[in-house]
Amino acid sequence: MTDAPAEAAPAQPRQTSLFETFFRLWPYLWPLGRPDLQRRVFFAFGLLVLAKFATMVTPFAYKWATDALVAITDASTATSMTRDQALHWLWGAPVLLTVLYGLSRVLMAVLTQIRDGLFAKVAMHAVRQLASKLFAHLHGLSLSFHLERKTGGLTRVLERGRSGIEDLSRLLILTLIPTILELALVLGILAWEFNWRYALVVAIMVVAYLTYTFYATKWRIGIRRRMNESDTDANTKAIDSLLNFETVKYFGAEEREAERYDGSMARYEKASTQTYTSLAVLNAGQAIIFTIGMTVIMIMAAREVMAGTASIGSFVLVNAMLVQLYIPLNFMGMVYREIKQALIDIDDMFAILGRDPQIKDRPGAPDLSVTEGAVAFEDVHFAYRPDRPILKGVSFVVPAGKTVAIVGPSGAGKSTISRLIFRFYEPQAGRVTIDGIDITSVTQKSLRAAIGMVPQDTVLFNDTIGYNIRYGRWDASEEEVREAARLAQIDRFVESLPEGYETPVGERGLKLSGGEKQRVAIARTILKGPPILILDEATSALDTFTEKEIQDALDRVSRGRTTLVIAHRLSTVIGADEIIVLDKGVIVERGRHTDLLDANGVYAAMWNRQREADQARETLMRAQSEEAGSSFRLSITE
Repeated sequence: MTDAPAEAAPAQPRQTSLFETFFRLWPYLWPLGRPDLQRRVFFAFGLLVLAKFATMVTPFAYKWATDALVAITDASTATSMTRDQALHWLWGAPVLLTVLYGLSRVLMAVLTQIRDGLFAKVAMHAVRQLASKLFAHLHGLSLSFHLERKTGGLTRVLERGRSGIEDLSRLLILTLIPTILELALVLGILAWEFNWRYALVVAIMVVAYLTYTFYATKWRIGIRRRMNESDTDANTKAIDSLLNFETVKYFGAEEREAERYDGSMARYEKASTQTYTSLAVLNAGQAIIFTIGMTVIMIMAAREVMAGTASIGSFVLVNAMLVQLYIPLNFMGMVYREIKQALIDIDDMFAILGRDPQIKDRPGAPDLSVTEGAVAFEDVHFAYRPDRPILKGVSFVVPAGKTVAIVGPSGAGKSTISRLIFRFYEPQAGRVTIDGIDITSVTQKSLRAAIGMVPQDTVLFNDTIGYNIRYGRWDASEEEVREAARLAQIDRFVESLPEGYETPVGERGLKLSGGEKQRVAIARTILKGPPILILDEATSALDTFTEKEIQDALDRVSRGRTTLVIAHRLSTVIGADEIIVLDKGVIVERGRHTDLLDANGVYAAMWNRQREADQARETLMRAQSEEAGSSFRLSITE
């Protein structure tokens, strides 16, 4: 097993400001070429302003209705009005003002809901665009990036990034901006309706409220980050363990896996408890600050009412405005907390989006056009790490339409050769060519389209057999899929299943046997129809009988194709046009099977060891079979 080269590990992403992140998101919230979405943004802002003006009318209607009722009560007392006369007045202005109060609240709610509905499509379009961009970017990153990351962690970044974009767009545009507008209107009305002292007290209260929120949230962010990290760790361990549940069963490691997961959940429990405790501290402080400010304002209004310079309605107005302000201001604390969290999640997403692939196409690189399909390694040097060279000046040619096998002990660099051909990595020196064309000068997509791979460990998608075969060429017809299955000798098996080609294969194809999975992989490659074929120890994990069947199918697939066989079992490469023996990164022998045996070198030694191992295995199986037969005869005799 070779170590993957580590791309230069990026520094921890700098925590961007709200404005920087909003600037990054703006092209998705105001998408060019989508005038329908731009109109939605424009109308949403218009409704936002109208809703806030309706919000300001509400406490005034409350004030006017209160003053009218007080006036009627005073007049009734002063003039000794009859009950019928008082009722006549009550059904006049006060009732109309009360209706105005109700209508303003309804209008405020309706405008807000229409605004939210209009903006929903804009926000979700931005979520979709960025999530799709990140998903495509993840597939565009180099193999080394994925080898150093855990799949569970990447899916959590994608999931949180989606939620972060949705939360930030909604909170910023539908909550933060309206709250700022409402606060400005409240301060202006207090200064105009009363005097500047009222506005000053509210301004001081708001500044104290937001300052406390800022520092308390900053304290909570570290706790929340630890909670997210422990959550990601627990999720990664769960996915890793469940994907490898067979291995867990083999080694009886259920308790160990449960303990590992519980350890991560214990850290998550501790961080979560701290998160909720700190939230309680934050909410309590916010409530205290707001209540003090509100009490001071109410005292000032009460003194003016007692002095006769303000009406009872003014006292009610102050109370109604502050109570009305408390809801968005309380949301402001939540908004700040959620925006900070969204910024962390979105920063993680943009950090991945900002990571360049290690292997890139050159500007203006043409597509590869395969004429014959000859593959050549020319003095290739490669190392995953500078202190551990893997290939040391390897040179060989796979002639067009011929089969060349690469054999050698584990760690010799055999699988590295296939990775270099696919251009998952690039050599530090030398070059790899196809028909004399350096593969680094062509597009990766066209290069990989010309190469078929049947790997040792075939991993299938959790879908149907038909889907996995069609993965080789998505536009293939049903007849072509069935023909590929026939050539791979899996058609009879598939047709014997109740659901046929619509049969689910399960997670990683676990519902199929090793041989069945290999046949699906062969059918997939046949359907792709590449001029160049790589067989990377495609039968080493199979039993002898299945290996023979799969080898027959592989022989048919490789006819007429340039084929590179990376082999562990030497019996599978006897008929190769050339066998290359690789050891410690250099070619130590090359030739046909019989020639290499006559040379009595490394290949001959490997051949003899495998023959001895095979004979010992056959002897053991024969002995077990005879023992089982003897036991059966003895039981019959008894």
